[in-house]
Amino acid sequence: MADILFYHLTESTLEEALPGLLERSVERGWRAVVQTGTEERRDALDQHLWTFRDDSFLPHATDREAHPAEQPILLTTGEANQNAAQIRFLVDGANPPELSGYERAVFLFDGHDAAQLEAARGHWKTMKEAGHAVTYWQQTPDRRWERKA
Repeated sequence: MADILFYHLTESTLEEALPGLLERSVERGWRAVVQTGTEERRDALDQHLWTFRDDSFLPHATDREAHPAEQPILLTTGEANQNAAQIRFLVDGANPPELSGYERAVFLFDGHDAAQLEAARGHWKTMKEAGHAVTYWQQTPDRRWERKA
């Protein structure tokens, strides 16, 4: 069973929080897949990850480019694990595939978006019922993560 983490964004945007989480995943030697709810969001994140900070580089590609299996970070709208990732990030209300083959899955959701909050609550219930180890993390005012459940 995968460890499932719910990250409730209250102080920063997805674009601010995701790169750091991806950096830590790559530092662990993990491959990551980021599943978005739309192609537009996938493409916007693709552009953002190239430019989010001058002193950083996150090797990544989208699922529409050649050789997705070779990518350390793959951005997708689909449910396949084309790069044999150990961690899957689900953003913007993306519907999760079967997650038991991952070491970890992270649901990142905007605390100011009622639809994303409701979707996260539904995913929490489904993941708990499936027997996954589920934890809930919320941002503090200084943008640090605090475990709440």
